[in-house]
Amino acid sequence: MSTPPTAPMPAAVVVASNRAAAGTYDDTTGPVIVAALTELGFVVGDPVVRPDGAPVGKAIAAAVSAGARVVLTTGGTGLTPTDRTPEVTRPLLDREAPGIAEAIRAHGLAKGVPTAMLSRGLAGVVGHCLVVNLPGSRGGVSDALEVLRPVLVHAVEQVVGSDH
Repeated sequence: MSTPPTAPMPAAVVVASNRAAAGTYDDTTGPVIVAALTELGFVVGDPVVRPDGAPVGKAIAAAVSAGARVVLTTGGTGLTPTDRTPEVTRPLLDREAPGIAEAIRAHGLAKGVPTAMLSRGLAGVVGHCLVVNLPGSRGGVSDALEVLRPVLVHAVEQVVGSDH
């Protein structure tokens, strides 16, 4: 597991879900991510739930502007016509970190989840913030967090040149 950050670092969770944003059902993935970030020593509030598409991009940008050092999104990474999280994330990125998203997909495949290859999630840096798109299922989120736990604090510190 990652060593806790040397100073509390703000984090944010953005949930891309038309149904959860409309109140049709309760999101169950955002709280799992909040708990994992808290366990790693990040300071994080409640998940921000937005409909798929542009509102997700705006929520990511707002979190970065508010000083988040890491933003983890969940949902909107599949192949349905409304899955737009990668499309609203990519224009925000200053630099991509493709190995992170590739590792998340590879981990799911190695665990015998063939649908992991359908995730189009991205990872990269926006200013001083690491942004990672996670899948929208509880299983996909759990698998992604398994991949991120050992490296997330180190990666976030490296974004600003620390932890070398």
